[in-house]
Amino acid sequence: MTLQLPAKSSLQESSLPTPPRGRTKRRGGVSRFEHWLYLAPALIVLIALMGYPLFQLVNVSLYDYRQDQVSGNAPLDFIGLGNYQTLMADPEFWQVLANTVIFASACVILTLVTGSALAVLATRLRPWVRNTLFAVSLGAWATPAVTGSAVWLFLFDPTQGLINKMLAGIGLSQFVDHSWTYEKWSAFGLVASEVVWCSFPFVMVTVYAGIQAIPTEVLEAARLDGASMPRIFSNIMLPMLRPIVIIVTIQSIIWNFKIFSQIYIMTSGGGIAGQNMVLNVYGYQQAFAASLYGLGSALGVIMTVLLLVITLVYLRLLKRSGEVL
Repeated sequence: MTLQLPAKSSLQESSLPTPPRGRTKRRGGVSRFEHWLYLAPALIVLIALMGYPLFQLVNVSLYDYRQDQVSGNAPLDFIGLGNYQTLMADPEFWQVLANTVIFASACVILTLVTGSALAVLATRLRPWVRNTLFAVSLGAWATPAVTGSAVWLFLFDPTQGLINKMLAGIGLSQFVDHSWTYEKWSAFGLVASEVVWCSFPFVMVTVYAGIQAIPTEVLEAARLDGASMPRIFSNIMLPMLRPIVIIVTIQSIIWNFKIFSQIYIMTSGGGIAGQNMVLNVYGYQQAFAASLYGLGSALGVIMTVLLLVITLVYLRLLKRSGEVL
């Protein structure tokens, strides 16, 4: 006859003290809001720097605010959504909006493609060639918009520009004294080339840093399997670089939708009869040239809302595709 003793482990487990439930909840509550404590200083600075200007922008857009109101010669006239109704009924506004969307989209796509392609190419170059490429590219990125626009205009000058002389020298006689800013889409193409030239270095350096973080074993295994460089980039690099691509895409969208200096300088304020007008230039013309400050503020509010909607839609589509944000 054998005696069966209770297992020691069950006795030990039953004798272990259990933490109070209230303390667990308290600790959980602290950990739940702990990240907001770290973000609080940055949020306070953002609210202080952006909250009040945005409030004033919306506030001014609700008034008929002109030079007389600025100088104090006339009282403020609250018109509510009158400025927005004026814009919605203006065909020129919709044409400018279409110009902005097409121009900014082309700049974003070209910037991302150029920067990503050069980042992949940099991984295949020798160190001194890669460093030279980065130095030259960062020089273009550091060039002020006004200076870069002036240089680009000189290169594409109808009579003295190097580009026209080179094209005419290889037998393309139609480019003799050709004006790149006379036609609408030719002028937009000229401005877009300058925007891409000064914007792609940021994408190139950022994407290259992301590529360097990819384990080399993964890339080497793909090369040993006979995969070409475009296939490696599309099937291996790009999925692993999606968080970085998200950042550079959103920043490129914001930057290119806010283009002002390049358009204003290279098309002399918006082109012939305003054919190259974008939202920022159009808002400047309304607010400062025509002294319609309320209408210009309404354009600023519309641009802010438009950028927020585009960014949120882009993030929403990525979230639906299963991307962790």
